[in-house]
Amino acid sequence: MTSSTTRIVVAIVGLVLIAIASCLCGATSISWESFQSFLIGQLPPDPIERTILVELRLPRMFAGMVVGGSLAAAGVGFQSLFRNPLAEPYVIGASSGAALGVAIAIVAGLQFSFVSLGATTLAAIVGSLCVVMVVLAIGSLSQSISTTSLLLAGVVIGSLVNAIVSALMFLFDQKAIVIMSWLMGSLAGSHWGTATMAGVVGGMGMLAIGLMSRQLDAYSLGDTASQSLGLDLRWFRWSVIGASSLATAGAVAASGVIGFVGLIAPHLARSLVGPRHAVLLPMSICIGAAMMLIADAIARTVIAPVELPVGIVTAILGCPFFLWLLFRSQRRDAGLGVVA
Repeated sequence: MTSSTTRIVVAIVGLVLIAIASCLCGATSISWESFQSFLIGQLPPDPIERTILVELRLPRMFAGMVVGGSLAAAGVGFQSLFRNPLAEPYVIGASSGAALGVAIAIVAGLQFSFVSLGATTLAAIVGSLCVVMVVLAIGSLSQSISTTSLLLAGVVIGSLVNAIVSALMFLFDQKAIVIMSWLMGSLAGSHWGTATMAGVVGGMGMLAIGLMSRQLDAYSLGDTASQSLGLDLRWFRWSVIGASSLATAGAVAASGVIGFVGLIAPHLARSLVGPRHAVLLPMSICIGAAMMLIADAIARTVIAPVELPVGIVTAILGCPFFLWLLFRSQRRDAGLGVVA
C-alpha cells in the first residue's frame, strides 16, 4: 500500500469519526448508547432521540458529506481546467449561477421535473453552466486564461449575478426570505429527499470528474503535450466544465451557496497526496466532506439553540485562506518576473 493510499484510508476513517460526532452534537445531544443501538440495527428507545437522529441528524449528515464532497470535486475540476490554484466554484461563479437559477425557479414558482430532478435542481444546473461559460469566455479573450483575467471575470459576473438576485428579492419581496436562505447556505432544512437529490446530482458530477483523472493528468502537462497524447482539448474542456458545474449545482440545490470549500479542500489534499488526480480527487472529496460536517457542527452549536447559516462559517474560515493563496501567488509571479 502506497503512502498516498494509506493517507486516503486514514482520511476515510477520520471522515467516519467526524460524521459520527456530527450526529451526536447539536442543541440536543444524542447519547452514545442510543447511537450504538442504531448502529446494530435497533432504533433508540427514547422517541425524541429517535426522531432527532433518524429524521434530522442522519439526513443532514449525509447531505453535508455530499455537498462538501461535490464542492471539493468541482474545485479540483476547475483548478485543473484553468491551471489556476485560486479557481473554485464560488470564485468562478458556478455557485452564484446555480443560486440565480434557483432564485428564478422560486420566483416563477416552477414545479416541473425531468428524470426525477425537480425544477430548482434543473435551474441550478442550467444557471451554473451558463455563468461558468460566460466567465470562461471573458477570461479567455486574451490568448491564454490568466489568473488575473479569470479572477476579474469571476468578480464582474458574480457582481452582476448578485445584482440580479437582489433585484428579484426586491421585486418579489414575498419570496425574499426563501431566496436569502439559499444565498447564505444552510443544511437546516435537509431531509432524506434532499440528501438523495444531492447524492444523485453531485454523485454524477464527482463520478464524471473521476473518470477523467488520466485526462486531467495529461492536461496538466500543457496544451501541446496533452494534444500529442491524443487529448481533444475542446471536448475535454467542456466535459470538465459540465461535470464540475453539475457537482456544484447538486450542492447548491441541496444547501444554497457555500463558498471556499472547493478552494481549501483541493489545496490541502494536494499537499498530502500530490497532484495525481486518481488520488487527489478522493482525498479532496474526503476533506471537503469533513470540512462541511465540521462547519455545520459549529453552525449548530456556537450560539445554540440559534443556528448560524453554514455558509457564514465557511466564509469566515475561507476568506483568510483565499487571501493567503492570492498573496503567495503574487509573490511567486513577482519572483519569476511574470507580468500579468
